[in-house]
Amino acid sequence: MIRLNHIEKFYETAAGRFYVLRRINLEIRSGEFVTIMGPSGAGKSTLLSILGMLDASWAGEYWLHGEPVHAMKPKSRIELNKKYIGFVFQSYHLLDDLTVYENLDVPLSYRNLKKSERDSIVCDVLDRFQIVGKKDLFPNQLSGGQQQLVAVARAVVSSPKIILADEPTGNLHSGQAREIMELFKKLNEEGTTIIQVTHSEVNASYGDRTIFIRDGWIEKDERTQKPAVVTER
Repeated sequence: MIRLNHIEKFYETAAGRFYVLRRINLEIRSGEFVTIMGPSGAGKSTLLSILGMLDASWAGEYWLHGEPVHAMKPKSRIELNKKYIGFVFQSYHLLDDLTVYENLDVPLSYRNLKKSERDSIVCDVLDRFQIVGKKDLFPNQLSGGQQQLVAVARAVVSSPKIILADEPTGNLHSGQAREIMELFKKLNEEGTTIIQVTHSEVNASYGDRTIFIRDGWIEKDERTQKPAVVTER
């Protein structure tokens, strides 16, 4: 599904090039649940932004479903993003002048769906996330945790093939965080590819593969160690 060849991201400074990512070679298969971990400033969120086609200033090759993202014009990248990707941002990125309901409707408006179909989908997601009572509120009327719930709901509302999540539970209490991760797990079991950036070992344990980045380089790429299951005799 995703193949990165020699991806590099750098800034030109008076002292020369400052690299954020170095020689990233990576393949992610359809249906994987991948975690990206590493210290602050390692390049994790930058890599996620490149995968989400939110950052176009990089070198190398990026293939998504056989499409050469690196060779595409901006408009084509936007269309590919809309077709495949749902993004959960660490800072929510909700549209302040739209209600919760309208924020959830935005990704569906890009699809060829009747208004009645969109209404049905939005109502189902509102119910799933238990935010029906918030549907007519604006983002500034919500707590940080509630905004994050809406952001996650918006990412999944159009049933994307890939969900990219940058610290998806950072502003949630433990119960809400567990619910979100269980939802990601269920979506993954149904075939959605999940790629999350997190510092949480608990969140990482939901995935099946963990990629460790340090100073812009991939340091390790390994299968996630699952907790042992103890059965009573």
